[in-house]
Amino acid sequence: MILFFKIFDYICSVEYKSIIKMKAKEVIDDLRRRFPNEPEYLQAVEEVLMSIEDVYNEHPEFERYNLIERLCMPDRIFSFRVSWVDDKGRVQNNMGYRIQHNNAIGPYKGGIRFHSSVNQSILKFLAFEQTFKNSLTTLPMGGGKGGSDFSPKGKSDMEVMRFCQAFVAELWRHIGPDTDVPAGDIGVGGREVGYMYGMYKKMAREFTGTFTGKGLEFGGSLVRPEATGYGNVYFLLNMLATRGIDIKGKKVAISGSGNVATYTAKKLLSLGAKVITMSDSNGTIYVPEGLTEEQLDFIFELKNIYRGRIREFAEKYGCEYVEGGRPWGYPCDIAMPSATQNELDGDDARTLLANGCFAVSEGANMPSTPDAVHEFVNARILYAPGKAANAGGVSVSGLEMAQNSQKLSWTAEEVDAKLQRIMADIHTQCQKYGKEADGYTNYVKGANIAGFMKVAKAMMAQGIL
Repeated sequence: MILFFKIFDYICSVEYKSIIKMKAKEVIDDLRRRFPNEPEYLQAVEEVLMSIEDVYNEHPEFERYNLIERLCMPDRIFSFRVSWVDDKGRVQNNMGYRIQHNNAIGPYKGGIRFHSSVNQSILKFLAFEQTFKNSLTTLPMGGGKGGSDFSPKGKSDMEVMRFCQAFVAELWRHIGPDTDVPAGDIGVGGREVGYMYGMYKKMAREFTGTFTGKGLEFGGSLVRPEATGYGNVYFLLNMLATRGIDIKGKKVAISGSGNVATYTAKKLLSLGAKVITMSDSNGTIYVPEGLTEEQLDFIFELKNIYRGRIREFAEKYGCEYVEGGRPWGYPCDIAMPSATQNELDGDDARTLLANGCFAVSEGANMPSTPDAVHEFVNARILYAPGKAANAGGVSVSGLEMAQNSQKLSWTAEEVDAKLQRIMADIHTQCQKYGKEADGYTNYVKGANIAGFMKVAKAMMAQGIL
């Protein structure tokens, strides 16, 4: 019987190799039929499948076991009502979700997002992307994502606490240090993680590394707040080195003014670059000579302590502010979108290219639309997709998990050195799978193939589950 299966596998892999193939467009069309109201999820899937089709078809065993459909669809989705009481004593209701996408290479790992735009499509796309991003880090982490349409903006600390506790009261049975390890994301910083971890600890009656992004006093890792921004810059430096370009003096347009954007800017300033833009959901500031460290510190306090708006920076320093504007219309050398998905479209990309932009490195998840990605790749500029460039955050989350498991902590220098090494390794993987005939490195293709192959081989080894 064993001999029969070996012969069957040989026949399928040799004689029928040209027959048993995944046709990306057919798979995408079928997913569109089944999930017609999930555009972000379908966009993320299409980008990956179109990138990996050729390498996938070199492994007919993948198609025999329908691996691609299994990989595209989440293992499970939890959705639940979150009821909480505001400061006026009124009961409020929100929806909560957790998408456990794939755990072939480790426990589910991914952030929790609190924002009014959150829905199942957005979280499915984020969990799908997270699976490949986590694979690229070389750390044993699967992919997941969660969140709620609750927005902390304008809420008191007590309201945020009550919501976080109600959210975790519904979720805690489905997470754990070896099962599913959430972290922060948009709208979820150290305050929110602390409230959620406290409730989890009370419900589960255990003190483990179930959440990452925790406070340093109770198991958090040094460099975790900085990690996504710093990691993005480290990846950018690796890209620039392939063309012998020095970051010093280069003008960089950044979107966002939250954790990722501010720490990206901080690292760039320390390297001598000029950060000329930052933004929030209301508008964009433009500082042609570049932000000073004092100005960046003001933005950090404004957004993280006082929870103000970026226009207040313009009012204080008298710089240009465009209500409802985006950062992509100004001349720059490098663009680093660090706010949210689909914030940079085809017209923005064409404007950036016309204004001399030669590198784009994404700090957010899928911030460029397909049209924008097409423009960047066709122009042969250095373009790093989020699943590679912003993997620094989850990398240090993985390092936090390791420290929690060993009941120890590493110095900031140790963590930063490990982060730099991980981002360099991710860059190497992208080069390995993304190098094209003309010598150009297609980082989109490289990241997708490298992330996919590790997960696919693990799934094959573990059987049909």
